[in-house]
Amino acid sequence: MTSPPTIESKFLPSKDQLGVIAVGFSGGQCKPGVDAAPTALIEAGLLVSLSTELGYTLHHDNIVHSYSSHLPASDPPLLTAGAHAPMLKSVAVSNVTKAIADQVYDHASQGRLVLTLGGDHSIAIGTIAGTARAIRERFNGREMAVVWIDAHADINTPESSGSGNIHGMPVSFLTGLSKAPKENPDVFGWIKAENLISVTKLVYIGLRDVDVGEKKILRENRIKAFSMHDVDRYGIGRVMEMALEHINCGPGQAGMPVHLSFDVDALDPQVAPSTGTPVRGGLTLREGDFICECIHETGCLVAMDLVEVNPIADGAGADSAGAKETVRAGCSLVRCALGESLL
Repeated sequence: MTSPPTIESKFLPSKDQLGVIAVGFSGGQCKPGVDAAPTALIEAGLLVSLSTELGYTLHHDNIVHSYSSHLPASDPPLLTAGAHAPMLKSVAVSNVTKAIADQVYDHASQGRLVLTLGGDHSIAIGTIAGTARAIRERFNGREMAVVWIDAHADINTPESSGSGNIHGMPVSFLTGLSKAPKENPDVFGWIKAENLISVTKLVYIGLRDVDVGEKKILRENRIKAFSMHDVDRYGIGRVMEMALEHINCGPGQAGMPVHLSFDVDALDPQVAPSTGTPVRGGLTLREGDFICECIHETGCLVAMDLVEVNPIADGAGADSAGAKETVRAGCSLVRCALGESLL
C-alpha cells in the first residue's frame, strides 16, 4: 500500500483531480496492437491504484476511444513538396488529434491534471496542443514546458521523414516547425498559435535513435536534448537537475507548467520489449521511474501521456511475459509521475 502524494501543485487548484483519456488509436504508425494498450493498462489495475492508493478522484468516461467517426472514407498518402516520402493517414491523424486536443482541453481548462493513455506518439499533437491552450487561457498567455522521454526525437518534418509515419513528426507540428501543408491545408490546419510550444521550453531525455534530419533540426533550433550518452556520462540524477533547471523548475526556481510525454520505448527493451520501435541501450525501469518522480516533486506537472505500449508487438500475444512486463513498466511510470514514492 502506498500513500497519497504530498506535493502541492503549483498550477492546479487541487492535487487530487485527475482527468483520464484512453486513446485506442494507432494511425500514426503502421503496426497493429498499440490501440490495445489503454485496455491492457486499465485491466492491469492502473486506474484503480491511482484512485484507491494515491487518492485521486478520477474523471473518466470509461471509454477507450477509437475515434472511428473521425476516420475519413478515403485517406490517400499525401506527398508534400520536397518530401522523401508521403505522409500516411494524414487526414485521420489530423482529425483524431483535433478531437483529442478538445478532450484534453476540457479537463485541463477545469484545472485537472490530465492523464492520456495511448496509442502511438502521434496523439501527443492533440494532448500537448490541448494542454497548451488551457494553460494559456488559465494563466493569461503563459507558456508551458514539455519534457519528452523517448528513444526517438519525433521531430521530423513531412519533408525530412523517411517513412511518412506521423508518430515521428508530432514535435515538429507542436513547435510550428511544420505547418498545414499547402497540398491539403485541412491537415493540421486546426493547430493555432494557442496550441504551440516553444523550442526553448522543450527537453528531451533518453534519445538514442535520431534521424540525420532530426539531428540537424535539434542543432539549428538549439533544443535541449539529453541522449543516452549523457545519461551514461552524468547519471540520471544530474541529467534531471540540468533538464529541470532548463525549464525553470529546479530548486529555488519559480517553476512553470510541465507536460510530460513518455514513450515507453525510452526504456530498454529488456525492461519494455512490447513496443513498436524498440532500441537497445535504453533507460532502466528505475531511471524511468526516477524521471517521473523528479517531475512530480517539482509540483509543476499538469499533464502526462504514456504512449507506444503495444501488447502484441513481440509476436507472442498480450498474455506473453514481455507484454505483461511492458504493461507493468508503463503502470509504474504513471504511478511515479502521479506521486507514488518508495518510502
